[in-house]
Amino acid sequence: MQQAEFIAGLPKSELHLHIEGTLEPEMVFRLAARNRLELPFPTVEALRSAYAFDDLQSFLDLYYHATQVLVRAQDFHDLAGAYLARARADNVRHAEIFFDPQAHLRRGVALAAVMDGLTAALDAAARDGGPTSRLIMCFLRDLDEADALATLDAIYPWLNRVTGVGLDSAEAGHPPEKFARVFTRARAMGLRTVAHAGEEGPAAYVTQALDVLKAERIDHGVRAIDDAALVARLARERTPLTVCPLSNIRLRVYPRLSAHPIKRLMDAGVVVTINSDDPAYFGGYVNENYRAVAEAFSIGRAELAQLARNSFEASFLSASEKEARIAEVEAYVSASGAD
Repeated sequence: MQQAEFIAGLPKSELHLHIEGTLEPEMVFRLAARNRLELPFPTVEALRSAYAFDDLQSFLDLYYHATQVLVRAQDFHDLAGAYLARARADNVRHAEIFFDPQAHLRRGVALAAVMDGLTAALDAAARDGGPTSRLIMCFLRDLDEADALATLDAIYPWLNRVTGVGLDSAEAGHPPEKFARVFTRARAMGLRTVAHAGEEGPAAYVTQALDVLKAERIDHGVRAIDDAALVARLARERTPLTVCPLSNIRLRVYPRLSAHPIKRLMDAGVVVTINSDDPAYFGGYVNENYRAVAEAFSIGRAELAQLARNSFEASFLSASEKEARIAEVEAYVSASGAD
């Protein structure tokens, strides 16, 4: 069995996926036509050629522009349905999906349209063979905390459909401590907590996310490598990092994959997981990320299997669900002959 074939069949979870970041150019044009919206790009190819970025902000500028085609519940349903079908093809058995309600509310899109569309797609996938899924509502860190608090209040009618809250968007100049109150309130509501930290921001932002926001997982977190004591803490406390290798290269967090710290973090005992972030924009869904890391660092099947185990261990599945999913990994490894 070739390495790519092994990765393709490996049961895995995806824990760092922005549903708005799965908006492929072809779907942008379909939804624009449906909603009678004009696009500044004449063709799909012209739009795709714009998917080249100098940094996080240049990506976000196009990302938020493209989301304007998401207007109705059916749009959100189609978006999530397309991702979940692709995830199933990549043998993603479980996905914990970020969504950005503030980005839609500020455009005048009703929260009911967002939630009804997304949850219908998630339910349909669960009925049709998976993957299972959870929703994580992210706050935009370049907006103020009052806006985040209002959004948390607004989600209350759908609280049973939201597993956790997160923090995303432009990191530089927006430290986690800015959102201490909204995360405290979210935890009191029974929501799990994650946060983007240590992507374009420093290692100190990872520490803030842990200590101030009480984040249970750190999204990205790669700048932790700059602080040896923090790396040791992450390993000791088994705080997972949801690492997105191809995203980090496309956004120039690192110049090339061989310079990425993912292997050093793994070797230090950190619970690392591999994810695709915004795959429509960054040139690869989850299996492409696994393959790229395997090739760049000569990672073998045993380490790939451990990454898959990590992805379930780090999830918000119940203990019994985690055990069942990890058993799928063990059965696959055994059947494949990997050591």
